[in-house]
Amino acid sequence: MTDRRGVVAKRAEDLVPGVPYVRGWVRARRGAGALATQLSGLGLETDFPGLAADVNVAGDGLVRLGTIQPETAAMLAELILSGLGAKSEASSDVLPTPRRTMGRGASVV
Repeated sequence: MTDRRGVVAKRAEDLVPGVPYVRGWVRARRGAGALATQLSGLGLETDFPGLAADVNVAGDGLVRLGTIQPETAAMLAELILSGLGAKSEASSDVLPTPRRTMGRGASVV
């Protein structure tokens, strides 16, 4: 069973010629590294000991969080919601600049 993003697809263990496993793994490695940096900055690196880059049978990169404690999952959810809330507040602080139409589809900002 595979979801539309291929996350549920089996991990690549038997490699098939023509599938870009390395490209997918490199993307996953960058994502895992970025997440590890942020977690380390928050002092949470020990809460995610299984954080790793991986690749599925289709060559899609995956970031695996590994097995984490329920409290850690709840904390991660709170951090995500806090970040989304801060992003939403920041975007609502910037009001769009009104546009004036100059005729024939041209506009001035």
